[in-house]
Amino acid sequence: MNDRKRDAARLLDEAVVWDNHLCMPLRADDRFLPELERCRASGLDVVSLNVGFGGMDWVEHVKMLTYFRAWLARRPDRYVMVRTVDDIRAAKTAGKLAVTFDVEGMVPIEDDLNRIQLFYDLGVRWMLIAYNETNKIGGGCQDDDPGLSDLGRQTIDEMARVGMPLCLSHTGYRTAREALEYAKGPVLFSHSNPLALKDHPRNIPDDLIDGCARTGGVIGINGIGKFLGENDASTAAIVRHVDYVAARVGAAHVGLSLDYCFDQEELAEFIKANPDKFPPHLGYGGSFAMAAPEQYPEIAEALLRLGYDERDIKGILGGNWLRIAEQVWR
Repeated sequence: MNDRKRDAARLLDEAVVWDNHLCMPLRADDRFLPELERCRASGLDVVSLNVGFGGMDWVEHVKMLTYFRAWLARRPDRYVMVRTVDDIRAAKTAGKLAVTFDVEGMVPIEDDLNRIQLFYDLGVRWMLIAYNETNKIGGGCQDDDPGLSDLGRQTIDEMARVGMPLCLSHTGYRTAREALEYAKGPVLFSHSNPLALKDHPRNIPDDLIDGCARTGGVIGINGIGKFLGENDASTAAIVRHVDYVAARVGAAHVGLSLDYCFDQEELAEFIKANPDKFPPHLGYGGSFAMAAPEQYPEIAEALLRLGYDERDIKGILGGNWLRIAEQVWR
């Protein structure tokens, strides 16, 4: 092992390494959940699992939360369901994987803002406004964008009250700009890449990167090849996007959320069956390259190679997500 690999391994050991968005199959199926061990073996300490997206209703989200929580609770020797930042630190010390949850889109809230508190109590630690398509809260990034609604402002207020960070990935640019202006605390783009490096509506322009940083927020670079480049999910492609955001707004505003899908066959079938949600002209057809958890050591090594300060690397690997949690969670 060369010196840089040793330094990268040490940083992974010292840092709180946090992937803020991974996707397990949204069904009661134990076949893929054991693959969470891949995350721990790759040096991760915290992962956020998606429990629903798009048009999935309230009941579907709660079913997934109860299923995931029960599966994790039966394995207390390996996993910790996170309530507080202290739970994360304790899990790392014990060599366990800490797990939080996230919701992609506010459809399940409907008109009942009380559900936000229940989501939080069940472990959801961020929620985004719209998954590609417009809903009653605001606009999606692949749809006509009417902007942030009055209900959207009330929702943001309630999220702030309960301690749940607002996410603007998958959200329309107009709605995102209005939400950044309205929000009182740090805002996330949990898994969004810079538009300047790859022209795709799922990526975000420089003014949204700047606006997120002004709130004290974090932009999480995802590992989806079609949002990184020409279906390129290499470590070099990821680090290129990390470096762009860090050079523009500072390393303190960059994180990682690979958006890795553990059941890629299910994903391919879903995309093929829903061309309205995943239009072929936006590049959703064909193979879908994805960066895997096993690339975290390579990412740390690549950042060292670029001359990044060790403190900044630890922030990018997860410390910046930890800072948001310390500021916002209740």
